[in-house]
Amino acid sequence: MIEKSYIEEITSSYCATEHPEYYIVEVAVHPGNRIVIELGAPTGLSIDACVALSKHIEGKLDRETEDFELEVGSAGLTSAFKVLRQYTDAVGEEVEVLRKGGIKEKGTLRAASAEGITLAVLRKVRPEGQKRKIEVEEELSIPMDEILQTKRVLKF
Repeated sequence: MIEKSYIEEITSSYCATEHPEYYIVEVAVHPGNRIVIELGAPTGLSIDACVALSKHIEGKLDRETEDFELEVGSAGLTSAFKVLRQYTDAVGEEVEVLRKGGIKEKGTLRAASAEGITLAVLRKVRPEGQKRKIEVEEELSIPMDEILQTKRVLKF
């Protein structure tokens, strides 16, 4: 069976030399040597970039020794974040965070670190003595260990 660490090594060295802005989101080697690689980039990934990496990896592996299936793709816009770099690339964008306990927060991602994220959310608050609620921006700090998933919010 092809080792996941070997595929990660090939992919990271290719990204470092050819496209430093690309980063690995996930590498998986499934039974039957089905290799799936997800990459990310601040500006997105082209099909040509995925094809080039696929050819590079195929050149490093020997089909005569061990047959494999290779799939290289971009981490989708609607898929959940898996690595910290996806959070840092999304700073300033609107995201939806699902927290432990089923609580959903929707707002603008202000900051991201290994410890947690800062999210600016709009809340409707009724000021004392007034009849109508007004929208107030509130900053939330959410620890990473409390986050189940985070996704970008797409607006059309």
